[in-house]
Amino acid sequence: MRVIHTDQAPKAVGPYSQAIVWNNMLFTSGQIGLDPHSGQLAGDDVEMQTMRLTQNLSCILRRAGVSKHNILKVTIFLTNMDDFSKVNKLYADWLGDHRPARSTVGVASLPLGAKVEMELMAYID
Repeated sequence: MRVIHTDQAPKAVGPYSQAIVWNNMLFTSGQIGLDPHSGQLAGDDVEMQTMRLTQNLSCILRRAGVSKHNILKVTIFLTNMDDFSKVNKLYADWLGDHRPARSTVGVASLPLGAKVEMELMAYID
């Protein structure tokens, strides 16, 4: 097992790692829209938070030596399912033509008052 850490994504706000590699699989912890330098949410709206969290996930993927095309499964957590279409558009823009399996779950709340969180699994070539 190998721990993945990059200063280009927010430090863990609890007793966990940004990501773990086991065999040829990468498992990320949930990412919210935190700016890695300020430690603050990237904005109050779901769009800004989604753009920041996808940047965070991209940095973690890069650190692990894989690309977005290696993503197998994504789970999205939303505090307001009315934001689904906004997040869905930004998610599609982030991944381009790649279409991994995905689940979207409505939740009551997220850490630090975030509106959206994503976690993913990817394979390593």
